[in-house]
Amino acid sequence: MSSTRKFQMILLGCLMAFMMPLQSAAASILPADSVADSRVAANIIKRVTEIQNMDRSALSSSEKKEMRRELRQMKKQAEGLDKRVYLSIGAIIIIILLLILIL
Repeated sequence: MSSTRKFQMILLGCLMAFMMPLQSAAASILPADSVADSRVAANIIKRVTEIQNMDRSALSSSEKKEMRRELRQMKKQAEGLDKRVYLSIGAIIIIILLLILIL
């Protein structure tokens, strides 16, 4: 085995060894944001439930339009709560293979 190949294997082993602690450190940072996000999500769910249980036949057309605007706004807000990036197993394998080829 050549010395460059040994170096590449050692570097890859170190890289893989240090990936786990980085993931756990990121997980410890996440709960502060997720607590605030869960409160916002709970408020949205509560309000949508109130609207679903409401008798909408007695509302005027302007009130219905305002309710639709509110629901659209809450939908956009709920979509913005999920800020995570997900990687599939295939993507992770491709990244590792590219790192091996580059190194």
